[in-house]
Amino acid sequence: MDTSIAVAGGTIRGYVSVPQEEISGKPPWPGVVVVHDALGLTRDTRRITARFATAGFVALAPDLYSRGGLPRCVRSVFRQLAAGEGRAFDDLDAARRVLADRADCSGKVGVVGFCLGGGFALVAASKGFQASAPYYGGMSRDVSFLDDACPIVASYGRRDPSLKGEAARLESELNRRGIPHDVKEYPDAGHSFANELPFGPLNVLARVAGFGYHHESSEDAWRRVLAFFTEHLR
Repeated sequence: MDTSIAVAGGTIRGYVSVPQEEISGKPPWPGVVVVHDALGLTRDTRRITARFATAGFVALAPDLYSRGGLPRCVRSVFRQLAAGEGRAFDDLDAARRVLADRADCSGKVGVVGFCLGGGFALVAASKGFQASAPYYGGMSRDVSFLDDACPIVASYGRRDPSLKGEAARLESELNRRGIPHDVKEYPDAGHSFANELPFGPLNVLARVAGFGYHHESSEDAWRRVLAFFTEHLR
């Protein structure tokens, strides 16, 4: 359901979904902050958030565009991602604290993100979360943020034209630091392979260009993320 999240200077919009006891057992449950892609807090982000709740996680998706919508906020949010700091990261930390403080949450909180959100999930791996799951998240040249990173499960598409070699680069950096991880690149998938976006008639063109939903890769990544989060959050 739609909710508000207390942040410095006021509140931002969000979407929260809670497990059902008859499916997931009695609380407390671990938490997950879901970071939306560049399109914002869409129906797809809400679907993913609800799916985490069905799997037994208290899930909260903050709207990083709350202070003006996508047209006004997207450039500043991308700049904050590139800088590795700023109000968007403060908002993610606020969402993490909201979950950790809930009576039905165990206090252990992971972060998952897609595209733009995947980049945020990577950087946020060193900002108080216990596990991170970036989907097709790019890295800056400076990867020192990984020095203190929590365990990471990352998913990429080999047909993604924007992130060539990024999976191998991330795995190399995590190996060098001894950080527990699971990095996988899907040979038949491109960018946004886990997002059911409303491309409509343009879906075929999007796939040719290296974008779009790929069911088999998405479901395999979902199983990996759940197994990894179960190991590190429960």
